[in-house]
Amino acid sequence: MGAAIAAELPIKGSYGNKDGCDYAMTGESTGSDNFFLLTSEAVTTASAYCTFKSVHEDADDGFTVTASCEEEGGNEEQAPFEIDIDRAGPDSYVLKIDDGSTWGPLALCR
Repeated sequence: MGAAIAAELPIKGSYGNKDGCDYAMTGESTGSDNFFLLTSEAVTTASAYCTFKSVHEDADDGFTVTASCEEEGGNEEQAPFEIDIDRAGPDSYVLKIDDGSTWGPLALCR
């Protein structure tokens, strides 16, 4: 059995809210509970780090990914779930989680 290779989104740069982009630029967390960061290989929130297991491009310039998360401070991987990643503008994305919640829009970090 071969090693699993992480799936990646075909996006350039990091996308986030203010605190997520601050983290992307500095590597330092602000400690905020309002923290979202999207990169080509994962989405990070204040409480979880979610890696992409599979990525499928949608016809409308978006993506559907299967993600698996580890909660902050934990070492147990949670059950995989789906995230729809849709363009919210030329330089931003909205993430729609299969539990009905929405994250974003997350803008390109500059």
